[in-house]
Amino acid sequence: MTEQFLYFLSLIIAIVALVMIAEKIKVAYPVVLVVAGVLISLIPSIPQIHINPEIIFIIFLPPLLYEAAWTISWKELWRWRRIISSFAFVVVFLTALSVAFIANRFIPGFFLALGFLLGGIVSPPDAVSAGAILKSVNVPKRVSSILEGESLLNDASSLIIFRFALIALSTGQFIWYSAALSFGWMLLGGIGTGLFIGWLFIKVHKLLPTTANIDTVLTLVTPYLMYIAAEEGILKSR
Repeated sequence: MTEQFLYFLSLIIAIVALVMIAEKIKVAYPVVLVVAGVLISLIPSIPQIHINPEIIFIIFLPPLLYEAAWTISWKELWRWRRIISSFAFVVVFLTALSVAFIANRFIPGFFLALGFLLGGIVSPPDAVSAGAILKSVNVPKRVSSILEGESLLNDASSLIIFRFALIALSTGQFIWYSAALSFGWMLLGGIGTGLFIGWLFIKVHKLLPTTANIDTVLTLVTPYLMYIAAEEGILKSR
């Protein structure tokens, strides 16, 4: 147990050091982290880590998306809402569809449902990575706002594609109209859950006295509460 803790602690220290190095050399830190991760994986004696994917979703996804949503310009998001929505949903679906057909055509044993599963994984760019990379390059504000907004919203569509592909794999059938209704319910339910919990936390801040420490705790708790409530209370009730 102690050895595992020291191993995880060393990884955290290495990640922090790599981020600082990336800031020093003016390179987007996601690029540095990916390259370093590939190099570390080539070390023969490196210990293998087995983590439940659901744990990864719960631990990392809520705070990363919350941080990206916190820093994005909501005025620009609303201004380019049509383009962002088409990129975040239509383009992600078409990308997953393309990956599914290409994988089915060229990879032996890859049927369409499995191809959709792969497409749901690889189709969305990461919101945090997109924001970090765009800060290090000189692009027009319009392009930056559209890419950041799209990368913030596309996780929802890709996760839904992933879920339906997983259901099709396990049951052997896919009912398109049921998937469309479930997609709409999951999208509206997730947005409603986030807005409601956000409203509750705003009321807490207004009605109850808070300190800097309490504000920090509430900031950490909010994204996890939103994610778990949407996952358990809304999405699974469809």
